[in-house]
Parts: sequence; C-alpha cells; structure tokens
Amino acid sequence: MEDLKKLHDAILNGNFKQAREVTERALAEGADPQALVQEYMIPAMDEVGRRYEANEYFVPELLIAARAMKASLVLIRPLLLATGAQFSGRVAIGTVKGDLHDIGKNLVAAMLEGAGFEVIDLGVDVSPEKFADAIRDKQAGIIAMSALLTTTMSSMKTTVESIRAAGLRDKVKIMIGGAPVTEKYAMEIGADGYSSNANSAVALARKLVAA
Repeated sequence: MEDLKKLHDAILNGNFKQAREVTERALAEGADPQALVQEYMIPAMDEVGRRYEANEYFVPELLIAARAMKASLVLIRPLLLATGAQFSGRVAIGTVKGDLHDIGKNLVAAMLEGAGFEVIDLGVDVSPEKFADAIRDKQAGIIAMSALLTTTMSSMKTTVESIRAAGLRDKVKIMIGGAPVTEKYAMEIGADGYSSNANSAVALARKLVAA
C-alpha cells in the first residue's frame, strides 16, 4: 500500500509532481478519497499555515504548497462529488468590481480548498449581482471578497447592500480581505469578518461555518 505520509510531505514541501503521483497510486490501490483529504492534505495545509504565521514560510512557499495540493485535489474532487462527500462549506470567492488583481484571491482560494472547503472562484472584476447569483444559484454559504485598491473597496459595500436588497443576507456569511481592507471597514459595511492573509482567512471561514 502506498505510503500516504508522502502525500502530506509532498504538499508541505511544494512537490506537486510527487503529490500527484502518490495520489494516483493511492487511488489505484483503493484509498478512500475523503481520508486522503482529511488525514493528509488538510493537516499538511494547516502546517503550511502554521509555518507562515511563524515566519518560517513566506508567500512563495504558500504558493508552491497550494500548487502541490491542487495537483492532488484535481484527482480527488470528482470522486468526492460522485460519492456525495461533505465539504467543510461552500465559498464563492472573487475580486470585486473594478479590481483585476488576483494573486491574493487565488492564494486564499487555494488555502480554503486545502482546508476542505468547496470553492467557487468567480474571478476578478466581479459584480455585486454575480456574488448574489452565487448565493442564489450555487448555494454558497460564504462570500469572500478581495480588493487590492482603495478605489475599489467601495464595491465591497455595494455588494453587501446588493445581497441585502436581494433578500439573501441571512443565507450567507460575508468575509473580506485585501491590502487596504481593515476589520473596522468590515464592521462598517456589515460584513461578518475580515482577514489579513490567506491563513487567517481559513481560520475565519471555519469560524463562520461553525457559527
């Protein structure tokens, strides 16, 4: 049987080729896809996050670990969906209208996937209506908005107001982040939380789901 600790280590070390190869062999040998995620992939990404918080890892290390995780997840996701396995939650994430930056958004999305969330990536320049549609049509339980520019932060407020006007506010938790964003601003616009980096975004999403 495949040594599954190699999957944990491959993600931790950012070795995407090894992550994919170990996953392929494990699945071929009948490994439980859910167990691979819960027992090896999520703990690996949690350790990546811990090292980031401890200044042992930096953004490049986060990115290559996320790439390794996604190399494994692309093989596992169809199997999870086919078996009706439960995700930690469903998050629709996007960079708000008027903003085309996606590095931070992509990193948060990858970390959330690594933590067991189902992520719907709406892309960049996302309109308030598209966020609302993700709640209505995709049953997203969390909306995650990113903005890198102070000039586009107002789109976050507009989106929250649009979701409220559509009668969807009580169906979703809203989290925001990005370089110019603050916890104070999150409170001002009626969001449920703010995160300053990808690792804290995972912790916040877990908290919002538990609440």
